Amino acid sequence: MGLQQSKVAFVTGANGVSGYAIVEHLIRQPKEEWSKIIVSSRRPPPTPWIDPRVEFVAVDFLNPVEKIVVRLTKICAAVTHAFFTSYVHYNDFKILRDRNVPLFRNFLDTVDAVCPALQRVSLQTGGKYYGVHLGPVKVPLEENFPRYDDQGYNFYYAQEDYLREVQKRRNSWSYNVIRPNAINGFAPHANGMSEALTIAIYMLICRELNEPANFPGNEYFWNSIDDNSYSPSLADLTVWASSQDHCRDEAFNHVNGDVFVWKYLWQDVAEYFGVDAPEPTFKKAAGQAKTLSNEIDMIEWAKDKRGVWEAVVQKYGGKVETFDWGTWGFFNWATGKSWLTISSINKARKFGWNRHDKTLETWIETYRSFENAGVIPSHAALTWGN
Repeated sequence: MGLQQSKVAFVTGANGVSGYAIVEHLIRQPKEEWSKIIVSSRRPPPTPWIDPRVEFVAVDFLNPVEKIVVRLTKICAAVTHAFFTSYVHYNDFKILRDRNVPLFRNFLDTVDAVCPALQRVSLQTGGKYYGVHLGPVKVPLEENFPRYDDQGYNFYYAQEDYLREVQKRRNSWSYNVIRPNAINGFAPHANGMSEALTIAIYMLICRELNEPANFPGNEYFWNSIDDNSYSPSLADLTVWASSQDHCRDEAFNHVNGDVFVWKYLWQDVAEYFGVDAPEPTFKKAAGQAKTLSNEIDMIEWAKDKRGVWEAVVQKYGGKVETFDWGTWGFFNWATGKSWLTISSINKARKFGWNRHDKTLETWIETYRSFENAGVIPSHAALTWGN
């Protein structure tokens, strides 16, 4: 009886920070609740999950739907819950839209066709839904805010509209939309927006050069509050919401539940890596502005630093290719804003989700995960020498 009531998950984007975290969350749930976990990405994860419920299938959702349907018809026949976290990153928002809209449309057309037992579809979008990437917005961000005039560029709008359109075809499954803010957590491959890991690379190179880890952003942001989404917590909310009847057809913001001040987080992370992070002398953006303002252009800074990273790896461990996982353009944006991007978590709380995470602890946990995976040097090696 328990097996008949159990759920079958289909998770896309398993090599990304969100998809990986959802699979990690699901394998910690009892098999009486989740009997099978189908995992997809374009390429297999470097380390397979050993949980016998997991079955991997390589899928590129930019392929024609007919081809994907043939690939997934048999394997996904029992799927009850589909979690879409696939994402193709480009700094150009037109290309971002042109890739990510068909990516989701093909996924949704496929699961609607090949999953007769489908109960819930979960779409992950993010803070760009509210226009935080364009300039100052009203905060805290709330799920019922009206859409801004995106001039056709915000692919999240197109994804959500298509989600509701396809749902009406059969009217037999419901959906959730989850909107995180600045996700931090472990991923087994390079990620398009990797804030914590990029900062680790930056600080370890500064340490090797015997230079201070100067904050590359601006004075406004150095002294500002911000918030984050920790990927295990994001996975918790995503799976929880998808399993609750009273959460049908609802959108939820996700953040950890606290705020932090960049000045203190930066200094605490620098202390973890054993590098100085002095109070900066700023020349730019003391107040709120509508454009990015960076003291250091991290794209330019990183151009000649690969050899230094190789020296770090040779001395202390880690991977040489980790340097290529650094997302320097996103790092410029993340620290160069002169406006707040705080999200409200109140709606999820009112609906009954009660997890709390302390953001600094989530950063250290993220670093420990990357250390255990051999992506960056271990804290012990840095502390005691090799």
